[in-house]
Amino acid sequence: MRQASSSEAIDFPALLERPARLRRVTTADAIFDRLHADIVSLRMPPGIALQEKRIAEEFGVSRTPVREALLRLAEGGLVEIYPQSGTVVSRIPVSAIPEAVVVRKALEGTTVESAARMAKPHHIVRLDAIISRQKALAALGDVSSFHEEDEAFHEAITQIAGYPGIWTILKTVKVQIDRARRLTLPALGRMDNVVPEHCAIRDAIAAHDPEAARNAMLHHLSAVIPDVAELRTRYPDYIC
Repeated sequence: MRQASSSEAIDFPALLERPARLRRVTTADAIFDRLHADIVSLRMPPGIALQEKRIAEEFGVSRTPVREALLRLAEGGLVEIYPQSGTVVSRIPVSAIPEAVVVRKALEGTTVESAARMAKPHHIVRLDAIISRQKALAALGDVSSFHEEDEAFHEAITQIAGYPGIWTILKTVKVQIDRARRLTLPALGRMDNVVPEHCAIRDAIAAHDPEAARNAMLHHLSAVIPDVAELRTRYPDYIC
């Protein structure tokens, strides 16, 4: 192998300063992200038809990337594709919720233990700021923004723990939970309950008590299942 001459010496500091190469976002990715966000937020409710032609026209593209995006959504259980009939947004499967909660408990229970060991004062300030915003949003009844802060709280814990990659996994695992929570937060008064649950998790992390942090997190996540069970009766068109 040819070695670099002195005139070709590799500038390692310069290499380290180069930004990481980002994944190229394709048209199909953009369509997927938009539809995924609309379905999870329930802006596109269960049962609504997704027309390839209309989506393609909206994005100014051919139907090929639209089909690719719809196939990915189908793989994630967010849409159902019927040959010769079309594509519709799927209902929220209650059967998928308990399994997702088990995975969340396993991952977030361990993660919050680590966060309790690793937390520094500025981390607690960050959690306090999120909780403060949640209190204000709960008082306003702003479900969408409240949910965004809920996401920020759980993501912050993975970062405090030193496991930010776990959040990427969790976002995929909990997609049906997220859809259900868009219903439980306003319908069952969950916003008022989530805030003290988050406070308990925060307090345990601040006290550097891994066991208490884990118990608080597991209690918080367990509340999802009874909430969703009640939704089957309240929203039969949304839940299956």
